[in-house]
Amino acid sequence: MTAGESQERTDLSDLVASRMKELELSYRRLEELCVDPEVEAAGPAAEPLWKRGTLENLAKRRRIKTPDLPQLRALAAGLQLELDQVRAAAGAQFLGIDTVWSADGKVRALVAGFREMDPEDQDKVLALMQSRRRIRRGG
Repeated sequence: MTAGESQERTDLSDLVASRMKELELSYRRLEELCVDPEVEAAGPAAEPLWKRGTLENLAKRRRIKTPDLPQLRALAAGLQLELDQVRAAAGAQFLGIDTVWSADGKVRALVAGFREMDPEDQDKVLALMQSRRRIRRGG
């Protein structure tokens, strides 16, 4: 697959597109907002870590280079989202790693290809997560 072609998974692309719509952001405005908060806290010289064209390609489900952690922090800041939400979407889109939560929302696991597993195997993963939770609680 070459640059500009569609991604197989579009978790991050879909998150960016929907959040931009919710916040009524243009690509140019989102570019301006995509500053890594860790760098911004160090001083006024912080620069945006995303270019307008890359954001547009991402939102339109075109292939882009896998973003690094500072870029994900900057994107989360620009979209006013928690870093974990952006990181989970990026992991799914670029690495095929799904974030899976226990029924009570207290245990999280990163599972390669969870969405592609048959329901029986998904249930096994969830049961393992629940058993691990019981072990940690001591009961």
